[in-house]
Amino acid sequence: MHVGVLALQGAFREHIVTLESLGVHATAIRIPSQLAELNGLVIPGGESTAIARLMVSYGFYEPIRQHHDAGLAVWGTCAGAILIAREILDAVPGQESLGIMDITVRRNAFGRQVDSFEADLDFAHLEDGPFRGVFIRAPWIEELGPDVEPLASHDGRVVAARQGDLMATAFHPELTGDPRVHRFFVEQVVAS
Repeated sequence: MHVGVLALQGAFREHIVTLESLGVHATAIRIPSQLAELNGLVIPGGESTAIARLMVSYGFYEPIRQHHDAGLAVWGTCAGAILIAREILDAVPGQESLGIMDITVRRNAFGRQVDSFEADLDFAHLEDGPFRGVFIRAPWIEELGPDVEPLASHDGRVVAARQGDLMATAFHPELTGDPRVHRFFVEQVVAS
């Protein structure tokens, strides 16, 4: 099991630490050729427009799409959820998504940095009670395609979903010290 974390900008180190705590070989991914070694890829939270510009500069868009088509599981958290979506609402002009998950995501839907918050979430398939979600300039998932399963909601808005070997979370599981969502993703990687 080898999971990479896109390490261009954002909270990639925290994902690596959490994955390694589960016994997963985790690597910071900085160039597209590293994708060939992976079973799964996490696109972390951060600033979606900054990550998108760096993905263009380093040539990540087509390699991620191609590796996903060949079986690479992908999980996007916060900015990463925006980047894997089919459509981005309130996008910066010219902001491109990977378009690999059949969801429509509204960027900064819960507000600006000062509107950041934490909330207990009932996350499908997780045992041992609610998961504490950390929302920082968070998006929400506004539309789900027919093959997309909602996993968690907050105030009537979907904040986590999966579609086959794809997962999107609008919040930051890597900032909680609770590895259950990471374990869930690893289980999806093994199953795919």
